[in-house]
Amino acid sequence: MSSLKAQTEAKVAETRKAKPEFMQKIDDLMAEAKAFQQGGQAIAIDQNAPNFTLPNAERKAVSLAELLGKGSVVVTFYRGSWCPYCNLQLKALHNRLSEIHELGAELVAISPEVPDDSLTKTDIATMGFEVLSDQGASVASEYGIAWEVPEVLLEHMKVDRNLDLAVVNNGNGTILPIPATFVINRKGKVVWRYVDVDYRTRSEPEDIINALKALA
Repeated sequence: MSSLKAQTEAKVAETRKAKPEFMQKIDDLMAEAKAFQQGGQAIAIDQNAPNFTLPNAERKAVSLAELLGKGSVVVTFYRGSWCPYCNLQLKALHNRLSEIHELGAELVAISPEVPDDSLTKTDIATMGFEVLSDQGASVASEYGIAWEVPEVLLEHMKVDRNLDLAVVNNGNGTILPIPATFVINRKGKVVWRYVDVDYRTRSEPEDIINALKALA
């Protein structure tokens, strides 16, 4: 099976071939974002992770403190189910979920997307991890990864994807999380992280597994 990096690079190449002008704009935008160190305020290794309580796909409240009572926690922030790069990432993590659990950890995925009843109880049960809704991106903000979406991306979503973030996120139409993953130990401290404002790149599951092995 190819790495997540290889899969995301293939998706980038596919989009670059189909929409070269758009992807050049994104290249320029990402370069500017990195130059201004967007995402540089994300909580750092050895800092305490902010607690959160958010609804899951069944609208049941789930807290980080509750999950840490069971063991370490992998928290990954993603843009939404409409994002192909996010879907590649979540599928890659799901494929390694048994290893994550064997290492005594839980996986939690957080996006601003509102639960919409599109998942059946069977769907939720087979996912094997919590998918939580941070509609106002307030938790993303506490983790230092809230990002005001540039107009070029908002326009792309509306025109090319027929996507209205304000509807998908129940009012929040301009703020998305920078894709980021944090490994948090049982004491609530961040021991590993991956933060990159370029939504086209994601952390490798293997690196997350290695971080959990170091804890074990």
